[in-house]
Amino acid sequence: MIKVENLTKRYGKTLAVNNLSFEVSPGKVTGFLGPNGSGKSTTMRLIVGLDKPNEGQVTINNSSIKKFKNPMNEIGVLLDADYMHPTRTAKNHLLSIAASNGIGYKRVNEVLELVGLSEVARKRVGKFSLGMKQRIGLAGALLGDPSVVMLDEPANGLDPEGIRWIRDFLSHLASQGRTIFVSSHLLSEMALMADELIVIGQGTLIDHTTVDEITKKASGGYIKVKSPQLDNFATLLETANAQIVKNADSLQVNGIEIEHVGHIALENQIELHELTNVSASLEDAFLELTAQSQEYKTKSIDSLGEDVHND
Repeated sequence: MIKVENLTKRYGKTLAVNNLSFEVSPGKVTGFLGPNGSGKSTTMRLIVGLDKPNEGQVTINNSSIKKFKNPMNEIGVLLDADYMHPTRTAKNHLLSIAASNGIGYKRVNEVLELVGLSEVARKRVGKFSLGMKQRIGLAGALLGDPSVVMLDEPANGLDPEGIRWIRDFLSHLASQGRTIFVSSHLLSEMALMADELIVIGQGTLIDHTTVDEITKKASGGYIKVKSPQLDNFATLLETANAQIVKNADSLQVNGIEIEHVGHIALENQIELHELTNVSASLEDAFLELTAQSQEYKTKSIDSLGEDVHND
């Protein structure tokens, strides 16, 4: 478990993390989201003691990381997949990390096998793609067989097969009762991977939630209805104060619960071919939730078109 309590970090006049508190529980994949400049990377560095907070504290499995004799046995970390010395082989890179925490040669071979890189173990990492470096970085995080795993953008540079592999692999680690904490900008993958989400902006907590909860709360969701009696049904729904958008073969319904839609259909003998709750995407929900915390805001495509026309 990771417990962050009232964490604050300043760099000169810049407040990077502001009285931030949350818990990351075992047995789940917890996603860590926020706009650029929100304080995610700083928070992760504070968790593992690479930066010192001005206020607050972090505990890992109810203890300070400073008290661990061999920290890699408690928490495995990947913050930068490109930090390896380019002239070292993959195996020697992992051996050097393992030696710092008293981890044996056998475990290095095991983690290379786990991440599918045994065949390139004796190749220099400077020749590796970013995706291969991500796998080596994950292998390094798993060397101590830790109960807590924290990864920053682990899917960067991976091909579709690699992205699916990392998703399934992290879910497998969570199923073993480990605490998995993952930062990513790939919201479509986070929607598939994460059991819980921690969302921050401008160094403060915005929400601690699930994918289902955050998308249900966002605007943009609707009830989709298909029926051979669309016009008649639309009139009935409008009578019940629903807002209707008519498409060629369906209705988008808002302002009414899906159960009520079904009840109206049953009462009026309306034949339904589809009745579905369509939630906003995680991307839409995230952008709506963090709208006031975006460090850099761009103009809409429509407004850009207007500017070009005006010029």
